[in-house]
Amino acid sequence: MHPSCNMQNTHNLLIMNIIEAILLSLSLCVDSLVVSTTTAFHSKISLRRGLLMAAVFGLCQAGFPLLGALIGDVARTFIEAVDHWVAFGLLLFVGGKMIMDGIRNKEEAEAMKRPVVNIGTMFLLGVATSIDAFAVGIGLGLEHTMPDVLWTVAMIGGVTFAVSLIGVHLGRHNIPVPERSATILAGIVLIGLGTKILLEHLVLA
Repeated sequence: MHPSCNMQNTHNLLIMNIIEAILLSLSLCVDSLVVSTTTAFHSKISLRRGLLMAAVFGLCQAGFPLLGALIGDVARTFIEAVDHWVAFGLLLFVGGKMIMDGIRNKEEAEAMKRPVVNIGTMFLLGVATSIDAFAVGIGLGLEHTMPDVLWTVAMIGGVTFAVSLIGVHLGRHNIPVPERSATILAGIVLIGLGTKILLEHLVLA
């Protein structure tokens, strides 16, 4: 194959990986958006405290998939023959759960009527909104090398920080977010990514 074709293929693959990482990041940070908006609305936190909360959410949202990816990387040695099915199953489970939550119109922060937003509360909320990311991280570890995982995790953390900050701004200005639609769309995207992983393996097998 001509070298220019190889360069073009590499360039296209890089673009696809970036798009997938952005879609994954946006899907995982929906809960962070909802919680940050609700918290800012009910507690009227300052912008400085909102920045801190966004940073905590970004840290948790990056840390949990990284932990999951480390487990997935170790497990890949033992389940290499079916790793794509496991990754697909995890994304299907998390995506399906999001869709069901959206259909039921689950309120992520229903109990937070007038929360005391200290650093401890922020970390508790950050952990609560990052549990799904842990399962997704296992799938990442099964399917990708650790350098690729680290890049994706950094993207997840950065996007979550930015989206959470947007949520704080919306909450401070009493602007609601379309939680139900966003949650359902995020679930569909995760299922789509899982299906792509499965089909790539089945076609190339």
